[in-house]
Amino acid sequence: MNVKSLFLASALTMTLVSTGTAMAARDAISIVGSSTVYPFSTAVAEQFGKTSNFKTPKIESTGTGGGFKLFCGGVGVSFPDISNASRAIKDSEKETCTANGVKDIVEVKIGYDGIVLANAKTAAPMKLTRKEIYLALAKEVPDAAHAGKFIANPYKTWKDINPELPATAIEVLGPPPTSGTRDAFVEMVMVAGAEKFDFIKAMSKSDKNAFKAATETLREDGAYIEAGENDNLIVQKLQANPKAFGIFGFSFLDQNADVVQGAVIEGEVPTFEAISAGKYPVSRPLFFYVKKAHIDVIPGIKEFTAEFTSEKAWGPEGYLADKGMIPMPDAERKQVAADVASLKTM
Repeated sequence: MNVKSLFLASALTMTLVSTGTAMAARDAISIVGSSTVYPFSTAVAEQFGKTSNFKTPKIESTGTGGGFKLFCGGVGVSFPDISNASRAIKDSEKETCTANGVKDIVEVKIGYDGIVLANAKTAAPMKLTRKEIYLALAKEVPDAAHAGKFIANPYKTWKDINPELPATAIEVLGPPPTSGTRDAFVEMVMVAGAEKFDFIKAMSKSDKNAFKAATETLREDGAYIEAGENDNLIVQKLQANPKAFGIFGFSFLDQNADVVQGAVIEGEVPTFEAISAGKYPVSRPLFFYVKKAHIDVIPGIKEFTAEFTSEKAWGPEGYLADKGMIPMPDAERKQVAADVASLKTM
């Protein structure tokens, strides 16, 4: 351990002593963050707890944004060691980390996931485009009567948007603003759908603030319902209400394929194969972030990251693929694993 590590270890120990906290209270890794990454992280943690001499890490599903807020709060045993994320860390979050002394961070890309718009299997499957989803969920939409103008979203049913769609009320359960899934959904569905209108696409260059407001602001009239960070709860609500749809990661669709089904988006069914091949249009990378100052201080962090980046975990035949995570290509996995092993920081 170098001088810097010794200093940090001493500082962490002093924090324990000064707060009167027993070392035993922090001899397990603390992980927060993405609800999408949560089941993958939990699977690794359980395997790690069974096969190593370390305690099973404690994991909290706080949402990506909520996880970074906790993670970037500072260095010391009262702050998490790892933050799961269903999107890359933002520059503003990096700045918060730096301001609070969290300066050396190891970014670990773990694989890919799709975002699905799902409903109960007892209902009819849906075939949608991103433009139709944008029109269903945007707070304001283009005014058909006045070119280049917006109006408050008037669409009450899916049939109002496209006569070939069912005349059922638009009701979509989705993640809150703190969610990385929400961020990714907005970017890959709402923005992409809005840009099918030429005048909105032109706004991305002429008026970025107006473009952001037009493409990223979701309805507040009950058509879009913030359902929290618990994706399992959304699945339960879809079973109870077959007319509703839910937004969550492919892994939850995969794990609940007996009760829910994913909408076909632009001709592509959300399947492991379609996402892996890059055909399904709504997919994104997944990550976790490690606080380097806590390595060698909190027991087992290096070993946990080694388990997560092992072929038996994240490989094509690994136990994470069985849970619905889409593995990275061989060369990318090899490079990421090497970077993690050398604790390469951002």
